[in-house]
Amino acid sequence: MFEAVDWGSLLVPQNPLAEVIVRGTLIYLLLFLVLRFFLNRQAGAVGIPDILVIVLIVEATTDAMGKNESVTEAALLIGTVMAWSYGLQWLSFRVPRLRFLVSSPKVKLIENGKVLRRNMRRELVTDEELMSLLRSQGIDDPKQVKSAYIEGSGDISVIPLDGKPSGDGHKGADAMA
Repeated sequence: MFEAVDWGSLLVPQNPLAEVIVRGTLIYLLLFLVLRFFLNRQAGAVGIPDILVIVLIVEATTDAMGKNESVTEAALLIGTVMAWSYGLQWLSFRVPRLRFLVSSPKVKLIENGKVLRRNMRRELVTDEELMSLLRSQGIDDPKQVKSAYIEGSGDISVIPLDGKPSGDGHKGADAMA
């Protein structure tokens, strides 16, 4: 009923450890560049196209990461990916000029009640998305807005003309209250 555990194949790496690290590094950096510079952020949400892209990227890169039959190789691969992730965050924190690598700059969408259409087109924010996020913050007319930005996260922050900040642009439970 139960077979003996093959500890050798479970724990002993089948591939050179340096190869596992190099594969993990190359795939991580490639995916980082693709996701950071080629995917557009959406105002306040992750869309179906984003999810599909991520799923397809995972499928496409699985083979390139190598066939990890041992737990040791999988752990080393996970450690490599986490090290790069932490390392890039740390580097962008320590060297402000490199922050553009990790996060997108904020982009102004409304200035003194005027909708900045060129910036909306560049960020692929529709009128409907903008108005929905404004309404979620209790604003029903862009003319009531001193400034609004799409943040690096995709959230929209709004400063009304009266000067009181109004939420963070999330479509979560806080916006519904």
